[in-house]
Amino acid sequence: MSVPHSGYRDLQDRARRALDPAVFDFFAGGSGDESTLAANTAAWRRVALRPHVLRDVSSVDTRVRVLGRELPAPVCVAPMGYQVLAHPGGEVATARGARRAGALLTVSSRSSRRIEEVAAEAGPWWFQVYVLRDRGLTADLVRRAAAGASALALTGDTPYLGRRRRDRDPALIPDEIFGVNLGDGFDRALAEQAADVTYDDIAWLAEISGLPVVVKGVLRGDDARDCAAAGAAGVWVSNHGGRQLDGAVATAVALPEVADAVGDRVEVYADGGIRTGTDVLRALALGARAVFVGRPVLWHLATGGEDAVADGLTSLSEELAHAMGLAGVTTTAAIGRGLCASPTAGT
Repeated sequence: MSVPHSGYRDLQDRARRALDPAVFDFFAGGSGDESTLAANTAAWRRVALRPHVLRDVSSVDTRVRVLGRELPAPVCVAPMGYQVLAHPGGEVATARGARRAGALLTVSSRSSRRIEEVAAEAGPWWFQVYVLRDRGLTADLVRRAAAGASALALTGDTPYLGRRRRDRDPALIPDEIFGVNLGDGFDRALAEQAADVTYDDIAWLAEISGLPVVVKGVLRGDDARDCAAAGAAGVWVSNHGGRQLDGAVATAVALPEVADAVGDRVEVYADGGIRTGTDVLRALALGARAVFVGRPVLWHLATGGEDAVADGLTSLSEELAHAMGLAGVTTTAAIGRGLCASPTAGT
């Protein structure tokens, strides 16, 4: 997660060399022709910044409040499943690295280490929820997570998996990894995502957990308003890292519409193609409260474990502080839409 985009490519190349090719492709790949995967990173580069001048930026404060909790920076870890494929420590090593960096962690429903193990090593964390075909399994996972998580992130863009051409090995995720949190004798078919998830499930999850619910995968203003009306505490602008509907709009393009639609009613977050501190600044200027980073964290995990995760997240926060100073803003609250021009669609 270094400043130049080439730094990300170098990091990804190191991960490619460290991982089995099928594992690397599983994490790196997108759906279809991977047009959305490519568009995510390209769209941030098209956001032109309009920096202020002659401002006292001798002190820059990157702190932010997310659902009432103060974080040292608006840089958080996105949910990613099956992390033991990248490193033996898996989600536990990622949790330790995120805690050292002060970053909010999102633990996936597809975690390959037990929820309780990850929670024991985490700082602040959320639990990402797939509503499964067996809703009893979903309720069990949510209640276990509610013992330590501070929010739930309901993934709304995955009624079934996108077609990912790079997922070559159907045996890549054996039952002992897939079902580590599901108990003995689970039915793998019933543990897959349900296709009948609706806005009503926001209230259901809030009721069984007692936690605020954020909806992840929102790319439209009207959907964002409906999520807020249904009781969501936040909306998370995401196209699943380009892994679901290929051709879906890039995050940077969708973000202003979503932020405008909900205003101050709920918080807005974003992920997808964020690689530098300047990208974080762009996202905040377009209306995000915080960003979530996925693949860069995985590549750090694969190449250096906990230490590399901590260093990478810390570096990204430091890059944000540097970019803020150059842009003439000293607090995250001072970052407004006027700091940048809106990105344009296309690649």
